[in-house]
Amino acid sequence: MLEVADSLIKIDKCNHLVGIVILAGGASKRMGTPKAELILPTGECLLDYHVRQALELSAAMMSNLPIMIADNGRNFTVNHDLIEKNPQSPIFHIADYLSVNNISSNELSSSHNKPIETGGALVAIEAALQSLKRLVSSNQLIKDASWQQSWLLVISCDSLIPVTDLWQKLQPYMTKNPDKTVICLSDDSHLYPLLGLYRLDMEPDLKRYIDDEQRQVMKFIKPIVQPVAFVKKWQDLTNFNTPKDFARACLALNNL
Repeated sequence: MLEVADSLIKIDKCNHLVGIVILAGGASKRMGTPKAELILPTGECLLDYHVRQALELSAAMMSNLPIMIADNGRNFTVNHDLIEKNPQSPIFHIADYLSVNNISSNELSSSHNKPIETGGALVAIEAALQSLKRLVSSNQLIKDASWQQSWLLVISCDSLIPVTDLWQKLQPYMTKNPDKTVICLSDDSHLYPLLGLYRLDMEPDLKRYIDDEQRQVMKFIKPIVQPVAFVKKWQDLTNFNTPKDFARACLALNNL
């Protein structure tokens, strides 16, 4: 597991984006192998693809964004070259948030050959929000409450949408509707809440929801979500659950 000292985090609150979490903890039953370890036609594994993209976004913003990997305790490794070439942006694993009522249910196996239990995406997002709040509160550069209006970018491992493209699509909506604390992609019939932005000040509400033993993503976000229309060419790049789906996504990526 990669570790990072709080004192090394430098976050520019003016950018409004203060962190990225890559969700890589799903069971991947239909895929037959962890999605994080899928190999793209370029030879790059899927987790490294997302980490590299996140690092490119951080560099483009001239901000040392923390990049968190929520992999449900599986400790997927990141290509060491990515870490060495980008020492400014910390990359580290986070454990899923556990409410006191559900600690016993999180007896996860570190072996990829054993069944993987998961508490769902919300416990990973809650853990990422809590991690950011700790990092921001320990940062001497931020001395007021404006950080609460900052955002976490959530990236699901079942997507090949370039991170920078996703950020550019979602970012204009951050100030359009202050009552909406989640911004995510949407097509004609579905929301994609695991490809979106989550505002830091919604963290206590999410914690209460999980502590009440709730896990349904749609039920939680429905009153607070700002949908953003899908780019048509992205349609085949996400929500892949089988090898056939992944092959189609790789072809769509090559055609971008």
